[in-house]
Parts: sequence; structure tokens; C-alpha cells
Amino acid sequence: MLEIRDLATAYGKIDALKGVSLGAKAGEVTCLLGPNGAGKTTLMMTLSGILRPKRGSVLFEGEELIGKTPAEIVARGLALVPENRLVFPALTVRENLLAGAFRRRDRAGIRADTEKMLDRFPQLRERIGQLAGTLSGGEQQMLAVARALMSRPKLLLMDEPSVGLAPLVVAEIFAIVRQLHAEGTSIFLVEQNAHMALKVAQHFYLIEQGKISFSGTPGELAEDDVVQRAYLGQRKAA
Repeated sequence: MLEIRDLATAYGKIDALKGVSLGAKAGEVTCLLGPNGAGKTTLMMTLSGILRPKRGSVLFEGEELIGKTPAEIVARGLALVPENRLVFPALTVRENLLAGAFRRRDRAGIRADTEKMLDRFPQLRERIGQLAGTLSGGEQQMLAVARALMSRPKLLLMDEPSVGLAPLVVAEIFAIVRQLHAEGTSIFLVEQNAHMALKVAQHFYLIEQGKISFSGTPGELAEDDVVQRAYLGQRKAA
């Protein structure tokens, strides 16, 4: 579904991505693990069209995305749930949801999907007219997910959805990921919480210093010495 080839992106003179290649299959949850500063968010911003790479290719269902605007990429079927939620704080919950459907013109469908999102996230229904900036962190994360789903994406990009949230809220967010996957949504997930990611993802990549250093299944990930030490808090017996 998604194929990334030799992708290199820089911030000024700093190379954040140094030839990243990976893929995500339709119907799966694909997870990218990595420490802070490894290039995870840079990759998500490049996929979303916010950053322009120095070289490389991003194919989505066989179509090149490099050179397309963020709006064109959303229309093609990719939607981003950004790191740190980044809802529109001065807009209401309803207005944030409608912003997610900005490329659509089917008013009846938009109304139906708004109701669907409020059914999926009951806390948002209770705060439909409330400014998004006044919501709790967990509620803002749910709103960010719902806003992205309003575009009816084929592939949902989720950048660190658990960061900064209490453990109970993290469990709730990952329950939403499992539910979306069960309903057929393809998800490309960036995470540092390997324990939770192991419960939802079918394939893993590890990025370190702008390069992919591991690719494998959950079983292979759990057996990898580097992941054991850095992400699972375990050390294999000698």
C-alpha cells in the first residue's frame, strides 16, 4: 500500500532522514519505533507533504506522492494524527471535526460521519461546542484521531499517539487503534511505547539516527537484543 524508497530529508544542513526505505501493507498496523531525534516525526511530515525530501520516493497505491501538496495527499487517502495532538485550540470540537473534512463536498456524508465520530468518542459529544484548547490531553488526542478520520483515509498516519498521556488514557488510545484495525483501517503508527505497540502491530521497523536498523514481525522484534534493552526494559540471559 505504502512504499518508501531511499528517502532523505534535511532540516537546513542537518540530515534527519538518511535514505529510509520501508513499506506498509493494506489492512495491517505497521509500527515505526525509535528514540527521540531518530527521524520519526520528520518521516511523518515528509509523508504528509509538509516537508520536501532531498531525494527518494513515496509510492501510495503505486502513485508518487513526492511533489504533491498536503491537501492533495489527504485527498489521495492519507491522513495524519500529528504528534502532541495539535488540534485547533481556538475552534470548537465540531469545527475541528469539520476541518478534517475540508476536502469533501458531500454534506450528508459529512453530517453522518460527524455523528459517527461522536458515537465513537462519547466524550467529544459532551463537549461538542467547547473550544478544543480547553479539553484534556486525552480528549484532544481523541479529537485529533476523529478529525483525521473525517477525511475517510485509506491509511491513517499516527505520530506518537501515547506521548504525554496517563497510562489509562494510553490504554484507551490503543484500544481505539485495535478497533480501527478490526474495522479494516490500515494504520502506520510511530511509537516509543513498544510494549503497547506489540499488542496491535503486525510489522515493525526501528529507526536510529535517520536510518532503518530493524525490520520484522512482533516475534522477531521481541527477540531482538537492541529492542530488548532499549524498548522492553529487558536484557537477555547470557
